[in-house]
Amino acid sequence: MRSLSTSVPRPRGRRTALAASALLAAVALTATACGGSTEDKAADRPDAAASRAGDDAGGGVRVPADLTDRLKDHGIDVDRWRDGGWKDWDKDEWLRDARDFVNPVIEGLWKPERMRSAEEAEKTVTTKDASAARGLSDPEPAPVTAQAERTPYHESAAPVGKVFFDSPEGPAVCSGTVVKDVNHPGRSNLVWTAGHCVHAGGNGGWYRNIVFVPAYNDHGRSEAELSRAGASEIAPYGNWWANWASTSNGWIQGGSESGGDGAAYDYAVLHVRPEQGSKSLEETVGAALDVDFSGPGAAEAGTMGAWGYPAAPPYNGLRMFKCLDTPGRFSLAPNLPDMYRIGCTMTGGSSGGGWFRVANGETVLVSNTSIGPLDHTWLAGPRLGPDAEALYQNMSRTYGGR
Repeated sequence: MRSLSTSVPRPRGRRTALAASALLAAVALTATACGGSTEDKAADRPDAAASRAGDDAGGGVRVPADLTDRLKDHGIDVDRWRDGGWKDWDKDEWLRDARDFVNPVIEGLWKPERMRSAEEAEKTVTTKDASAARGLSDPEPAPVTAQAERTPYHESAAPVGKVFFDSPEGPAVCSGTVVKDVNHPGRSNLVWTAGHCVHAGGNGGWYRNIVFVPAYNDHGRSEAELSRAGASEIAPYGNWWANWASTSNGWIQGGSESGGDGAAYDYAVLHVRPEQGSKSLEETVGAALDVDFSGPGAAEAGTMGAWGYPAAPPYNGLRMFKCLDTPGRFSLAPNLPDMYRIGCTMTGGSSGGGWFRVANGETVLVSNTSIGPLDHTWLAGPRLGPDAEALYQNMSRTYGGR
């Protein structure tokens, strides 16, 4: 399996519609997350929320003294980091622990050409992996051909965007979604994505230079057209740097190149700030999505839609796509939570993209793309329950107002 590791926009106060006639006449993209237990209570469980304290040091933002001290403990100077020290992936400098996330802004790093060079963050599951929990998974779904989202994205799917980051292999890319901050209504700076888009899992640490670009390539231009496009088309809402990130202990401990035991916990929340400007992400984009942490079983979930920017062939990462299907259960092992699985031909790069369903007349984020097979016929994503809610709530309460 593979881990399925943007003209100036007009702000809108109303709910953004995602065209999806097979799901509803329109799927509204707005989000509000629910509350949960604190990280301290959850952190003892391997699948619990693990918050990462960090701050950026660019754009005149002061690095907190405690963070500066932690960086010094690792032999890292913030200025050196911004001047290229982040390229040192020596094991001793690949920050791994929850408390060690750091992502100083390097203004101008993510230029359009660098974005286009980013490789998909793909995690694949082999036939052996897929059959490990035979009998616990529903039959493999029929492939669903991904459909291109209509343009401009700032009108049809503004909260969906791309997550760029640096790994030891070079620039990489995933997908993400603007979600509401229940404790800071109307002023959210939170982005939902996959754990493997922010942290390497059991054999690595935090990725670097993590940036979210909502509605990337707003008009769905070709590569040739995009090379001549202005910044307002490529990133209509600008670049948003993650100054805090959270993923699950389950992913940090069990995540691997093929998803591994961490796949069922493969989710993450970013707190972001603009490279320039002062408005919140939600105010800037004009829309955000609620997060549904009820984790309904596949049989009760109804139709789901997965959105993202697939980058591996036959796609090139420049356009937004979606798949709509009724989910089934997927399990990697009897001792792991089951996941949702839908038919979908999206490839790597769609990792972290939100899965949406309609609940009580509202469109909510219920999962994110995590893993899929080598032949790109389906996708699987984690069920979001109390531990995902605890991770979200801790991020919101601790960093949401900053």
